[in-house]
Amino acid sequence: MAGNFWQSSHHQQWILDKQDLIRERQDDLKTLTDEEYQKIFMFFANVIQVLGEQLKLRQQVIATATVYFKRFYARNSLKCIDPLLLAPTCILLASKVEEFGVISNSRLITTCQTVIKNKFNYAYQQEFPYRTNHILECEFYLLENLDCCLIVYQPYRPLLQLIQDIGQEEQLLTLTWRLINDSLRTDVSLLYPPYQIAIGCLQIACVILQKELKAWFAELNVDMEKVQEIARAILNLFELWKSYDEKEIQGLLEKMPKPKPAPQR
Repeated sequence: MAGNFWQSSHHQQWILDKQDLIRERQDDLKTLTDEEYQKIFMFFANVIQVLGEQLKLRQQVIATATVYFKRFYARNSLKCIDPLLLAPTCILLASKVEEFGVISNSRLITTCQTVIKNKFNYAYQQEFPYRTNHILECEFYLLENLDCCLIVYQPYRPLLQLIQDIGQEEQLLTLTWRLINDSLRTDVSLLYPPYQIAIGCLQIACVILQKELKAWFAELNVDMEKVQEIARAILNLFELWKSYDEKEIQGLLEKMPKPKPAPQR
């Protein structure tokens, strides 16, 4: 594992340019509006989160799986691979890379079936259609598209260091941690280094909790313009959440560009 973010493949290959990201999406945005596209990714981030929680994975593993998912579609159309297949594949790969221990294939499939049936039946009328062979085949394709760059630096560790510097603030830590989880539903993990994301989330948490830390923020050697962009992206997510309705998800999934053909049962 690269111990230094600046020398890592995450920094050198996977901090993307916003214009490139928008250009890569143009194919999908012929079918979907930008808001619909964002809502689809919010939905699948929720799927990955619930799957991870059901499998009792650490948040770090869930976050890495979500970043893999976003990286794949940063360079591919939604029609390349069904996101419902890619989501559990990302979880399987992240659990190996984060050394959580291997999830058995049968347990992964069973959990997918249960979660789709019980938690996401508002979006899917049919049962989970994929089997082990589909996930293993998809894993090779995912590895190829990630260019085998599997180490993902998350904002959680920089956050712990920042909180230590401020002085142990349990309430501030808990809220900022949750905001980092929320940030996985935006593009910030593709566009900014993790320490900047941690600072952006910390800034929002300070506003919510009415903590006066302006002098402390002023001393940070960080590009505050980038931090403000991150904070804006998360605040935009909260605005989008207000119009996020589970009832519309099935329609969005039907409208979404799809791979052909569907898997054979």
